[in-house]
Amino acid sequence: MRRRTRRLRVEAAGCAAAALCVVTAAPAVADGGRGGAKPTIVLVHGAFADGSSWNGVIERLERKGYTVMAPANPLRGLYSDSAYIASVLKTVKGPVVLAGHSYGGAVISTAAAGNPQVKSLVYVSALMPDVGESGMSLSARFPSALGTATTSVPYQAGGVSGTDLYLKRDKVHPVFAACLSAGEANLLAVTQRPAATTAFSEKAKAAAWKDIPSWALVGRQDMTINPEQERFEAKRAHSHTVEIDTCHVSLVARPDAVADLILQAATASTAATATNTAATDPAHPTLATTGTPGRGAQAITLGGIAGASVAAGSAVVLLGRRLRHRTH
Repeated sequence: MRRRTRRLRVEAAGCAAAALCVVTAAPAVADGGRGGAKPTIVLVHGAFADGSSWNGVIERLERKGYTVMAPANPLRGLYSDSAYIASVLKTVKGPVVLAGHSYGGAVISTAAAGNPQVKSLVYVSALMPDVGESGMSLSARFPSALGTATTSVPYQAGGVSGTDLYLKRDKVHPVFAACLSAGEANLLAVTQRPAATTAFSEKAKAAAWKDIPSWALVGRQDMTINPEQERFEAKRAHSHTVEIDTCHVSLVARPDAVADLILQAATASTAATATNTAATDPAHPTLATTGTPGRGAQAITLGGIAGASVAAGSAVVLLGRRLRHRTH
């Protein structure tokens, strides 16, 4: 009889544990793994640079499991550059987080316009022109040392002629990359890609930051774009803004801070995508979005535990009755 009693007690405990496991696992199964796909992160470089300027940031983002693209920005003019990046975005499946450094900020502001896949914009020490503004008009309002740091060189290509802007070699370190070593700044000077003057003179025809959530990084020691301009732009766009002690090439000098900001935008993008999917899919209704962020998930967890406790308790009571009945 003792052995039988002990066996029934073990059965009761086992059933209680099983009930706990089944009920707490239920929300995950019901969700179907549709918590929101990670976005592809597209990084657009600015003038006098190329895609390799994002290397330190790319390494950190990929370490977190994100797919990253850093296409070459042609630097031939705002209209043609933004059209090119917009065409690149059309090849990406799923949600996109789009980041731009320096002049790249102006490019993404136009390229993202009307593209529902772009969920977040990130501006890193960047231009954020409104419709009708240009890089030149903004710099006229917020002067910086860049005004005397460039040299003009005429070019011809495919029957088209124009003027390229290069950074003067002796200005790269103090104006563009003061937070890097002299040797690193010299490499940037040697490998710089020029930007056509039309990149800065053409007026923006769109400002995607008016419709898409944005994040902005302000470099307090930026000598290329006036930090006051960066603050003005971020405030106007209602961007989530961080300020750090860095020069213009923050993506090279502080890839950790830049990657962290992009990850914030990516996380917000994932959450928004998951919410929108649930809201538009009858099979996956969403919870109310009021209250403290994250409380919905907590409610699901606590509800599962409470349900498991009831189920486990019921199992114990039923088997307890069987035990008393058999032992009397």
